[in-house]
Amino acid sequence: MLKKYAALAASLAMIAASAIATPASAQERTVKITGFGAKSGVVRVFGVNSEAALKAAAEEINKAGGVTLGDGAKAKITIEFLDDRCNAEEGISVVRRIASTDAFVAVGPTCSNVAESLFGILQKKVGDASDTGLQFPIIADVAAKGGLAKISEWSFRNVPSEFEMYKSLFAWLKTQHPDLKTIYGGVEKDFAHSNATFGVMKAQAEANGLKIAGQSEWLLADATFSTQVREMKRANPDIVAISAHPFTTCGVLKEMERQGVKPKLLIGLTSSSSIETLQGCAKQAEGIIIPTSFAPVTPEAKKAAEQVAKFGGSADLHSAAAYEIVYILKGVIESQKIMARPDTVAADRVKMREGLAALKETTGLLGKVGRTPDREAIKPFLFVHAKDGSWQVLYKPAS
Repeated sequence: MLKKYAALAASLAMIAASAIATPASAQERTVKITGFGAKSGVVRVFGVNSEAALKAAAEEINKAGGVTLGDGAKAKITIEFLDDRCNAEEGISVVRRIASTDAFVAVGPTCSNVAESLFGILQKKVGDASDTGLQFPIIADVAAKGGLAKISEWSFRNVPSEFEMYKSLFAWLKTQHPDLKTIYGGVEKDFAHSNATFGVMKAQAEANGLKIAGQSEWLLADATFSTQVREMKRANPDIVAISAHPFTTCGVLKEMERQGVKPKLLIGLTSSSSIETLQGCAKQAEGIIIPTSFAPVTPEAKKAAEQVAKFGGSADLHSAAAYEIVYILKGVIESQKIMARPDTVAADRVKMREGLAALKETTGLLGKVGRTPDREAIKPFLFVHAKDGSWQVLYKPAS
């Protein structure tokens, strides 16, 4: 009997010890970062990759101890990702839902048309009492149309300048292929990013002495391209530049093969320097040259690519930007002493905006990333080409 009471006493002691330990566990803090973008529709893969990259970076940070809050407490980062379906109205609705919570920042969107409309509902100028726009910081990882962050002082981007990338590419091509004289373009006419970059391609081509031999247009969801490629064939250009995402890029390249269109050089859109293009049409894409702000050429980039793959995504210039953003946000949380409590949400949003706006430089996977006064990024980039079923570095411009 004495032994029975002793065992019972020991059990009660263990329960008491557990009860004392519980409050410490309950006090563990978390910081939720919400991403949003296209996880359905034709461009869903970009949202899938962004979510995987956000989660990969968060896991790394958490394993290293988490993020330090303004009161000195350590917190783990959790990631939530919402689908805006690459639709402007849905994107606005998603962000209004995020802003109705304790969130003090959001990451997204995928599509430039969503970013353009979404940034338009944010307060344009900080401190303008007459502007009732949403006062909520957003940092974009994918939306690539140039100049979008200028729309609001609450909007930021970690996106490379495609103007600088194609300016450099066409200048380099002029030195490498002075014999090429004509260029023909193709563009997804209903997609903001494709259209904007197509304008950049044409302007830079002409600036470097190339003659525009014509252009063809199609839609993001198109599946047949025989008419457009027939027009391209009649023009018989030296270069074909395709400003389209992997889905229609592959469709056009396959139709070019079918009709026997063989330009001396192919140029692609930044977003098509991805695994999706190689999975869809590696053979037809052989040789296509694309500028990009990501390639697994540094130890950090290689590690990030492996981590993103563990979460079911692939690393490219867009998802790499999402990965970098989590580290940027960690730095701002710590430097601005963000509290991440329900009673500090408004103050935390202001601190986050001020911290992001104050950044002059961040650390990227390919090197240092500059920040501009209008909240854009100046990212290092290189040129890759499709070769033997993979993306290989063709040239790295001097930074």
